[in-house]
Amino acid sequence: MTCELCERDVEKLTVHHLIPRQKKGHHGPKINICSACHRQIHTLFDNTRLAQELNSKQKLIDEPKMQKFLSWVSKQNPNRKVKVRGRRR
Repeated sequence: MTCELCERDVEKLTVHHLIPRQKKGHHGPKINICSACHRQIHTLFDNTRLAQELNSKQKLIDEPKMQKFLSWVSKQNPNRKVKVRGRRR
């Protein structure tokens, strides 16, 4: 299975709600991503910013902090757990 963000082939994908469930995104658009990308998204951004500004796959890919992460993680072994870093600001 291929992550829709980093494009690595991984064993298991997670579902990311582009509009967080806490912001009424239960039935909204979703993407299938690896756990590393999912953890990084929620480490960097709060649900309000995700709902208002980063509510599409392309907006996530274009966000500078995610671009840096995606560039790095795409080179990592998909069979190993990736440590995520960063914090919300």
